[in-house]
Amino acid sequence: MTTEEKILSTVNWLKDKMKETKTKGLLVGVSGGIDSAVVANLIKLASPDNCLGVILPIHNSSEDLVDANALCESCDIKKLTIDLSHENESILDKVESEMKELFIKENKKIVDANMRARLRMTALYSIANNLNYLVVGTDNAAELLTGYFTKYGDGGVDILPLANLLKNEVYEWGRYFNVPENILAKAPTAGLWEGQTDEKEMGTTYKYIDMYLQGKEIPQEDKVVIERLNARSEHKRTSPPHPPLF
Repeated sequence: MTTEEKILSTVNWLKDKMKETKTKGLLVGVSGGIDSAVVANLIKLASPDNCLGVILPIHNSSEDLVDANALCESCDIKKLTIDLSHENESILDKVESEMKELFIKENKKIVDANMRARLRMTALYSIANNLNYLVVGTDNAAELLTGYFTKYGDGGVDILPLANLLKNEVYEWGRYFNVPENILAKAPTAGLWEGQTDEKEMGTTYKYIDMYLQGKEIPQEDKVVIERLNARSEHKRTSPPHPPLF
């Protein structure tokens, strides 16, 4: 199938999901990155009159906010911005204060990062519940394989239209949609802290993850990293475990 045919098939799938769930529209959290850029374009095609791009900054860089707004304008999607910085600080400070000596300060950065993702999920579902929309996720095949998403955060969504796409295919779709060049050119990042990038955090590259998914040969050290990430994140891809029936 051509890129255009794959996109059309995905748009029709989104329409079918709306019919199946009897929902009125679709929304996505827009981060200023390539994955949410592609999803924003997809939901605009699938539900042009009832779609929404939600920008949820939590101490984000000004560059991310500029890119997120530019994306919404480029695909002509309605947007809503809700700054959650204060709420994130408030909860994090309260948890640390109440835990007192139990709080492990060395873990604060990762706690903060996951809290940001979960706060955004909570806000997205509050909006979606109010409008009777589906929350559309942005995870691609590489992120699902490695577990590069927060459980009950950016992994907490209703549907995942990019789930079968390699990262390089996401960029192909972005170029098809004429996503702004700033978004196409910048290093993928979840914007969790200053200088953070996906590849630095994972310890491998999207190129090698894509090749692994295609069954191609990659350096052994990268294969070890990818398989370790996959094993460690298995709990994110399955329902919570429960004991057997008595």
